[in-house]
Amino acid sequence: MLWQKGRRSDNVEDAGGGGGGPSFGGGRGLGIGGIIILAILGAVFYKDPTALLGQGDPGNAAPSQSQPRQAADANDPQVDFVRAILGETEDTWGEIFAANGQRYEQPKLVLFHGAVRTACGSASSAVGPFYCPGDHKVYLDLDFFQEMQRRFHESGDFARAYVIAHEVGHHVQNLVGIFDKAAEARRRGASMEGATGLSVRQELQADCFAGVWANHSQQRQHWLQPGDIESALNAATAIGDDTLQEQAQGRVVPDSFTHGTSAQRVHWFKTGFEGGDIGKCNTFSGSI
Repeated sequence: MLWQKGRRSDNVEDAGGGGGGPSFGGGRGLGIGGIIILAILGAVFYKDPTALLGQGDPGNAAPSQSQPRQAADANDPQVDFVRAILGETEDTWGEIFAANGQRYEQPKLVLFHGAVRTACGSASSAVGPFYCPGDHKVYLDLDFFQEMQRRFHESGDFARAYVIAHEVGHHVQNLVGIFDKAAEARRRGASMEGATGLSVRQELQADCFAGVWANHSQQRQHWLQPGDIESALNAATAIGDDTLQEQAQGRVVPDSFTHGTSAQRVHWFKTGFEGGDIGKCNTFSGSI
């Protein structure tokens, strides 16, 4: 992936480390990696990933007192990569929103190490990359990319870009009201957990949005190289609920699914990538 061609975002912050222990409360966060790290640690699979960061409605979390943050080190190659990918998500979603007569609000991406305080409460790196709707920020510990390589032997640049694009996909969901609608459905009794639950549908839609981003960014940058899409699909396969559960506990329990199967994650990323149409990403209608 010729990621160096991307425009660097100015919205990457460095929160440093030691942001407090995992005392969850105040909002909800959604992430691509939390279930991965939990599986690695041999923990019990959680049934509602949005409960990782608290119990409140996602759009109504009160900002917490967080440690001062500064601009990330632009001379660090990993930071430079993150800034390039985030910048391309800003340009892509800015164009898509503008084409629909709307303004895209760019999220901040906060780099941290070990633990971090957010408007959704405090979280440790064990949660993996996540998005906090309470402050409209994506949180990423760069050590997660090393874990991807160690655990899944997947270190391709585009696989890492997919992780970032997925979290930004949650931000898009927040902007267009998906979080609010999911919260309302839950209040009416809809289930979050399970193979057809709201959590899985939200995660698969974020995968589809990541595919939409990949389509548009490729049209603009022509930066994908042979093997890049396969790298992202391999990552999507590795983090399917069924694959992770089989590895961690030797059996698959669909009732505890939170992110979707490997096949579903691949399908929805490809749906977004092949069409580049956000309208094709309605994972909340019908079967998935």
